[in-house]
Amino acid sequence: MVLKNIFFRSKNSNRRGQVDDGYGKLAQTQGYRSRAVFKLKEIHEKEQLIKPGMNIVDLGAAPGSWSQYARQVMGANNKLVALDILPMNTVENVHFIQGDFREEAILNQLHEVLAGEPVHLVLSDMTPNISDSKYVDYYSAQDLSDLALETAKTLLAPGGSFLVKAFQGEAFESFHKEVQQHFEKVVVRIPKASKIRVKEAYILAKGFKP
Repeated sequence: MVLKNIFFRSKNSNRRGQVDDGYGKLAQTQGYRSRAVFKLKEIHEKEQLIKPGMNIVDLGAAPGSWSQYARQVMGANNKLVALDILPMNTVENVHFIQGDFREEAILNQLHEVLAGEPVHLVLSDMTPNISDSKYVDYYSAQDLSDLALETAKTLLAPGGSFLVKAFQGEAFESFHKEVQQHFEKVVVRIPKASKIRVKEAYILAKGFKP
């Protein structure tokens, strides 16, 4: 796959001018590291996405709220591997790899941790670094969605699932159709905690077809 040279940020970075809607404080109260946890929580509760016995890869995981929640739901067994270019404090029973997963050395570390075991779910909540151009930001975000899909296609076992953040715009429909080509069931979800102003949405795909 072709890996583009995009700098991206994780869930702990805030978009300029973001309004405090209460989710950040609620996350702190409940012991989670960012408001992003409530997006995954709502999607899981509707779709039963995370199950015991799964092996999960969390792309762009820092500061770790999605990994926190996924580990709680899946239990202490099986593998949950988190990757990010930023450092991340330890999450119990989560194997964290710091580095750019577009690099072969980082992917090799991931495969070493997985040790040949199947991956049942790939998560991605990545967002690009914000520039002064909404056009650049949008296509940088779309490149990250494409990258997450290509990575999921190389990692997932047959029948596996994929959850990725995407932004609604002129490239959204073509990306949605691309995901549909590789999975049996694809739906779009916009959790209550999503950033409506930036047209943030999540594509959930189940039933990977290698």
